[in-house]
Amino acid sequence: MKQFLDFVPLLLFFATFKALGIYAATAILLISTVLIYAGLYWHSRKLDNTQLSTLVLTLVLGGLTLALHSDTFIKWKAPLVSWIMALTFLGSHFIGRQLLVQRLLGHVFSMPQKLWQRLNLSWAGFMAFLGGCNLFIAFHYPEHWVSFKVFGSMALTILFVGAQLWILRPYLTPTQGQGES
Repeated sequence: MKQFLDFVPLLLFFATFKALGIYAATAILLISTVLIYAGLYWHSRKLDNTQLSTLVLTLVLGGLTLALHSDTFIKWKAPLVSWIMALTFLGSHFIGRQLLVQRLLGHVFSMPQKLWQRLNLSWAGFMAFLGGCNLFIAFHYPEHWVSFKVFGSMALTILFVGAQLWILRPYLTPTQGQGES
């Protein structure tokens, strides 16, 4: 449910952009992000680092977009979030006891540490690539950047995850109760 709630502001942004333009969409993005993350914080008394960085970047870049009446600032949000994620994956090689991808997926896969390292680096590379794609589309194809931000990024992520699941399927951890009659 939490993952779905993270996409609500983005979907509202897209719908409002199509109906009313970038500035109304940015205002909706700001309001919906604050409301959703306030609700998540109220419910669990915490926000994860990705949510916190998304909230801060949305407030700062969305606020600048509205205050200075320039869409340049909001166009930087998706690339910056992706690059922060890339740095977080990369940084987990040097900070902490486990790689970020291992903390996220350790309950799903059982595999050698070398493979965890490769998987973590592939996520860092993918997030850096996704940030670059978002930036390129935003400034070279401005008429398509909102659609790419919402649907293109999601499609690339689904393809990336699907390819990883296919490759890593031999390492899937058996679930409890499997094979019982």
